[in-house]
Amino acid sequence: MALKIDIAELKIEGEDIAKELADFLKGKTGKEVELSTDQITVKDENKEFSKGYLRVLLRKFLHQKGLKEYFRVISLEGGALKIKERRLPEEE
Repeated sequence: MALKIDIAELKIEGEDIAKELADFLKGKTGKEVELSTDQITVKDENKEFSKGYLRVLLRKFLHQKGLKEYFRVISLEGGALKIKERRLPEEE
């Protein structure tokens, strides 16, 4: 089973943030993590890994980096997750 995370919008913050996220997930889950252009794939052969736990880890990472106010984690069809930029209210 492989869970995919779309990080295209997160890369606005820089290429280093994607590598840091991949290292964070690998350290926390102990699973195989692959980083491609706009996507991170977490592979788990035993299917012991839940999408909910992965979502919590992504939110924790965003909080630690001070990005939680600017990005959110949403679910996509097919069991994938996406880190999406928040719409901030316009100041008048």
